[in-house]
Amino acid sequence: MTTSRGGGDAGGHYTRIRQSIVGGQAPPGTVLIPAALSAQYNVSRTPVREALIRLEQEGLVRQATRGYVVRARTPEEILEICEARIALESSAAQAAATRRTELDLARLVHVHESSAASSDPVELRALNNEWHLALREAGHNATIAELMDRLDAQLKVYDADTSVATDHPDNLKLILEEHTGILDAVRRRDAAAARDRMIEHQSRTRDLRIGALARSGSGLRGASPPS
Repeated sequence: MTTSRGGGDAGGHYTRIRQSIVGGQAPPGTVLIPAALSAQYNVSRTPVREALIRLEQEGLVRQATRGYVVRARTPEEILEICEARIALESSAAQAAATRRTELDLARLVHVHESSAASSDPVELRALNNEWHLALREAGHNATIAELMDRLDAQLKVYDADTSVATDHPDNLKLILEEHTGILDAVRRRDAAAARDRMIEHQSRTRDLRIGALARSGSGLRGASPPS
């Protein structure tokens, strides 16, 4: 469906541009020019600019001489994002153990069992994301969920650089084991155990991601070249 040149849905353009960034079609360093995007989407520049401003607020792009640029993070910035995720997601797990409903628990169990039955890395990555989203929803804290979504997007920009490590069978097996421990704590309503096991899970994931990014050096400002 073609949008009228005279206006447009800023939210729809925001979603399309955001997906191009987190999906890897517009990697770090890509220049996003409002006039070019306006022509591409066949809309006026106003909704495109509004979408880019929103993406700047989310930390995905920054203003440049010619429009906007997809942000490239330093290794230190990536580490800060990972540590913020650990703090927030461990709080989400703690809240889930306290506030989850039987429906929340059923959804977590269903996604977890689907993961246990799959061996496809692409499917497992999607199920892993779905499980974490379900856990946040079980925590019934919209602020944490919103902040986590923003941090997830900032890290997804680099998924292509870490997929070899994160999709390795050994890591996928560990993820399932760690999720089992967190799920067990949530089922028993053991908030402290859910928090601690999530910290362990996300800390290991952080180390794996940082190691993979350091080896690739792709899209990172100030990173050492790959050996």
